[in-house]
Amino acid sequence: MWMLTRYAFWVPSRTFKRAATQQIPAARRVVSSTVSSWQKEKVEKMKYVVVTGGVVSGLGKGVTASSIGVVLKACGLRVTSIKIDPYLNTDAGTMSPFEHGEVFVLDDGGEVDLDLGNYERFLDVTLTKDNNITTGKIYQSVLEKERKGDYLGKTVQVVPHITDAIKDWIESVSLVPVDGEEGPADVCVIELGGTVGDIESMPFIEALRQLYFSVGQDNFCLIHVSLIPVLGVVGEQKTKPTQHSVRELRALGLIPHFLACRSAQPLLENAKQKLSQFCHVPVANILNIHDVPNIWHIPLLLQNQSAHDAILKQLDLLSVARHVDLQEWTRRAETSDNITKSVSIAMVGKYVGLTDSYLSVVKALMHACIACSLKPSIAWIAASDLEDDSAKLNPEAHAAAWKTLRGAACVLVPGGFGDRGVKGMMLAARYARENSVPYLGICLGMQISVIEFARSVLHLEKANSEEFDPQTPERVVIFMPEGSKTHMGSTMRLGSRRTLFQTPDCITAKLYNNSEYVDERHRHRYEVNPEIVGSLEEAGLKFVGRDESGKRMEILELPDHPFYIGVQFHPEFKSRPGRPSAPFLGLVLAATGKLEAYVKRQQNGSVYAIHQQ
Repeated sequence: MWMLTRYAFWVPSRTFKRAATQQIPAARRVVSSTVSSWQKEKVEKMKYVVVTGGVVSGLGKGVTASSIGVVLKACGLRVTSIKIDPYLNTDAGTMSPFEHGEVFVLDDGGEVDLDLGNYERFLDVTLTKDNNITTGKIYQSVLEKERKGDYLGKTVQVVPHITDAIKDWIESVSLVPVDGEEGPADVCVIELGGTVGDIESMPFIEALRQLYFSVGQDNFCLIHVSLIPVLGVVGEQKTKPTQHSVRELRALGLIPHFLACRSAQPLLENAKQKLSQFCHVPVANILNIHDVPNIWHIPLLLQNQSAHDAILKQLDLLSVARHVDLQEWTRRAETSDNITKSVSIAMVGKYVGLTDSYLSVVKALMHACIACSLKPSIAWIAASDLEDDSAKLNPEAHAAAWKTLRGAACVLVPGGFGDRGVKGMMLAARYARENSVPYLGICLGMQISVIEFARSVLHLEKANSEEFDPQTPERVVIFMPEGSKTHMGSTMRLGSRRTLFQTPDCITAKLYNNSEYVDERHRHRYEVNPEIVGSLEEAGLKFVGRDESGKRMEILELPDHPFYIGVQFHPEFKSRPGRPSAPFLGLVLAATGKLEAYVKRQQNGSVYAIHQQ
């Protein structure tokens, strides 16, 4: 019966169906080869670690789930992950960055929750859009089946049809390898977004309860993340909010095996005892994730509390897991803590009110700075504060914004949509161009630099993007011909696309290890007008990277500038700890005067230790 349910599964999308038909036979080949009995068993049975949250949102469930995956991976297990978002949107593509943070883009073009970025960075895996489950996706799939008559006239209900669809999706997607190896992973870490008690998450809670019952207690581990606040007057760590949250969870049929308690300071022993008594969780299974200098310490916190041993025991994996090895994480965390020098980076954007709007950009800057033994000192500048209108309406903010910009070692203009703040971004790009300040423009930031160059150097006063002025007579940036002007979701140029370098003698190609091409992730619906490229290049702006057709401009450089680069893609999405993104690394090297030496070493094929300069 198990084998039938494991392999005769429902397929959530065409993309997944192709992946599944390729991977399942591979998993079976693993079973038929000369392997140990345990290796046969682990292909047939998936172990699930479910992370829920209580009391308040924003506790760091994503980082907690990612860190759990890290310690399990450090024990020699293969790990995959799934994020459940209970909102009705099909995906995160149309959601405001102010409300939900950044939209993270995957290789297959999936627009997903930012927590999947945490999973990819922590676990060094490549996820698919099916690793992000939303209420919209589930209901859409069930309604499509109902319209086709797949339910044979039955009344379609939340239970069992919605809950069955959720379980089928989880069991199906958990089988797809995401680490480049063949066959399913050993453990699937599932994060349930939102807070226990939310009406939106009820079907998912019920589905997870049924999943727990069907797979058995040795294959299911529930970790509940909750807040332990301290009242300012009393100064006591209060456990009552967590008690109520666990009571709510138990009332819904899920009993937590672990509590991951978030607190400002380490959890006191009497608080642990009280939580154990009232929440029916052993003291050894009450984990404390208190505030740390950087998130790379979280896996180490879990290791120090022997969380991996307790989780392995719950999942009956102690006999097959190796001794945990987090030496690399320890070095990374300690290195970050011990760095004293910093580099000032002016981030000129339109969503600076919520830093999560640029989470991957911030992480990519951190990866690049750590590689150079520096701390990123990000100066957030609202692009609109740089504009002339701001000087009249809010002179103090205008003066402060320009003072911050002029005091930065480099300038970065990230992606975005809409015309708000565009004039300020152009002023920032012009300032960097005219004053030889290192500049990196990403997506919109690249388009901004092209418009500014056309206006300032080509003297096309009305040069603009069709996004900001559909009637502009001087179209420097145009709407992509295959795009849709009536539908917003999933209608952009999305996912991993290839960019071919037009010459090896450019900074970007050298930063990418002298490669002939690079595959990076995209998310845009406007592009540089190919009809004006000739004029721009004659004036000195060089498009050193193009797509495979040669008609889409992907990378621009200003050759007579120390570092002036724009990229149409989003390199931040593939940046990893220990493997910083090339454009971000170049920006930091240029800001600290190390770029030329780095490029020369790369050209000579020498091993180059950036931090030793």
